Amino acid sequence: MKITGLTVYQVDLPLEHPYWLSGGRLKFECLDATLVKLETDAGITGWGEGTPWGHTYVPAHGPGIRAGIETMARFVLGLDPRCVLEVERAMDTALPGHLYAKSPIDMACWDIAGQAAGLPIADLMGAASRTPRPIASSVGAKTVEETREVIARYRARGYIAHSVKSGGDVARDIARIRDVEALRAPGDIMLYDVNRGWTRQQALRVMRAVEDLQVIVEQPCETLDDIAAIAPRHATPVSVDETLVTLQDATRIARDGLAEVFGIKLNRVGGLTKAARMRDVALAHGIDMFVMATGGSVLADAEALHLAATIPDAHCHAVWACQDMLTVDIAGGRGPRNIKGHLHLPEAPGLGVHPDEDALGAPVAAYR
Repeated sequence: MKITGLTVYQVDLPLEHPYWLSGGRLKFECLDATLVKLETDAGITGWGEGTPWGHTYVPAHGPGIRAGIETMARFVLGLDPRCVLEVERAMDTALPGHLYAKSPIDMACWDIAGQAAGLPIADLMGAASRTPRPIASSVGAKTVEETREVIARYRARGYIAHSVKSGGDVARDIARIRDVEALRAPGDIMLYDVNRGWTRQQALRVMRAVEDLQVIVEQPCETLDDIAAIAPRHATPVSVDETLVTLQDATRIARDGLAEVFGIKLNRVGGLTKAARMRDVALAHGIDMFVMATGGSVLADAEALHLAATIPDAHCHAVWACQDMLTVDIAGGRGPRNIKGHLHLPEAPGLGVHPDEDALGAPVAAYR
């Protein structure tokens, strides 16, 4: 089997509500999605998606994905998409770095491989739990009152897992964490995500102040060096995501004991092939995981769910899915959807969901 065509679509995905990071430091209202269709000489078509969270969050943006695909396309055409390692190496040779641009091609290859084998991607990867995964909300609000309102909105949709955005003001962040914890329901899964929004001294002040609650704080500081510097001086469990980009990051975090939880964001790390290695590093070192799409449609959510299903139930806290935050649906209700706050693994071969091409508009590029 060979890849004979690669078609690229650009789609705007408006958010239902304006979204704020780090206590109002960054605002987002629409996501720039790139959809990739891979065609093969066997008549099997695979789909992938890359949707960074805007242009200002981390070094990744929609136009960069499409430029990266243009650079890599001729190196990928003619390869067997079932040989995901060969495709991965071809992309890494053609374009060092730029992992986020490689993720949609990797996803499409896994989709084709699963269809060819007659298996869901998670089964093809070797272990697929059918335990529904809790969906983590993303509570981007500026005040304590707004935080309560957003959590209540998600609870009404059945959510039991919540990622509460923090950062920017020590007193406000301590108050927010304590307020949310006071309202925690039995079985709730809470993550306080700072998105690199604290300096070292701010992180220490907040994390020491909430040590008695034993909450999980995600990405408290800008760099792994910052997290390492303050690690001996507090007892609050840490999750990392923005600084978990490469396998080298994962091995350093595990070796040096910098975090108790990995937040694996598939688009950021380059797709399922590279993310699976991080999963194995985490499991080998007793590190639990959240699995997340960086953003995007139900296709991106499905990819995250497939990886989450390969993690033992006890070590996978939740998946973060974006579909309930969007005002458009490019897949007509198909694919894994919110059922009482959980996602259920698709049983269809491959990814388990494809978009409606009519909903994507005209392609922005095609390579043959």
